[in-house]
Amino acid sequence: MDERRIGPRRVPEDRSEGFGERLLGQMLDRSHELPPQLIAPLVAEEVARIGGRDVSIHLQDYALSKLVPLRGRRLTAGEPPAIDGSPEGDAFLGRRMVEESQADGLRVHVPLVDGADEVGVLSITLDTLNDDDRRLLRRLSALIAEMIISKTRYTDQFFMARRHGRPLSLAAEIQYAQLPPLAMHTPQVSLAAALEPAYEVAGDGLDYALNDDLLHLAIIDAMGHGLEAAMLATLALGAHRRGRRMDVGLRELYELMDRSINGAFGPEQFVTAQMMRLNVSEGHLQWINAGHPAPLLIRGHRVIDRLESAERLPMGFGFPAPPDRRSSTPPGGPGVVLHRRRDRGTRPPGAGVP
Repeated sequence: MDERRIGPRRVPEDRSEGFGERLLGQMLDRSHELPPQLIAPLVAEEVARIGGRDVSIHLQDYALSKLVPLRGRRLTAGEPPAIDGSPEGDAFLGRRMVEESQADGLRVHVPLVDGADEVGVLSITLDTLNDDDRRLLRRLSALIAEMIISKTRYTDQFFMARRHGRPLSLAAEIQYAQLPPLAMHTPQVSLAAALEPAYEVAGDGLDYALNDDLLHLAIIDAMGHGLEAAMLATLALGAHRRGRRMDVGLRELYELMDRSINGAFGPEQFVTAQMMRLNVSEGHLQWINAGHPAPLLIRGHRVIDRLESAERLPMGFGFPAPPDRRSSTPPGGPGVVLHRRRDRGTRPPGAGVP
């Protein structure tokens, strides 16, 4: 068993498998009716039972550039580390445990991941670390991530921490409230997205769902900027979600969104979009492009294909959809579909292709 020890020897704590299961069970039992502001003290208390100290919880900021420390009783909070180039960032980006040797012990950074939702990083200091500890910390971090996500539904505490003192515009506030998590991972497919400018985004958005083996994805850009664009984007995302849950085809989905936007805003307002359906088992991809630049298929850091399709009007003009819908099965091997935006530069969001 791999065990690391730094600093003076202390009385060993009971960190056996049975103890770990009891600790997690007790924490889960206590978390159900716990108010959000008591999550931090509970985490620090339970971590102390395995000899942990200097507990920090970092949440990703909206710009996806820093990990902002959550402030609370019994938590250690310093300057936000950068996601790129810091041990905390390495744990977050790599979804793996990172260990640092320090003068007073081992500083351990564990990603907070709830299924596909990347929440942040848990950091603690321990005197010793073995495989049982690593297994317990991974389970503990998953429980903390689940607690944060479930409590987010009725508190502003975590939203406010992520802003790091920087307010969102009203349009951005509306827009983020409509979006699913900006990252999703399964053994067969991964999806990631970023919105820029993060604190002032208005008409840009996305929607997706993985239903059985079919990944549904839409990326939209509503006409204009500011509050009106956010309202237009909200309608477009709602119409897409409704059509997806009605299990209509891509052409019918385009027409449903087009009618919804036209009925509410008239032909003077429109939304460009890319809508895709990927069979994650077979790698078969279908897509409709409504006024966007063509997506790119990237593999090994090289563009290997441009996903061209027939010209199709943006949605909102009220015209019938042409029958064309493109489909293909990309060549074998992992790849990334890069969706490009017309009006502003963007980081490349990716959808994995088996």
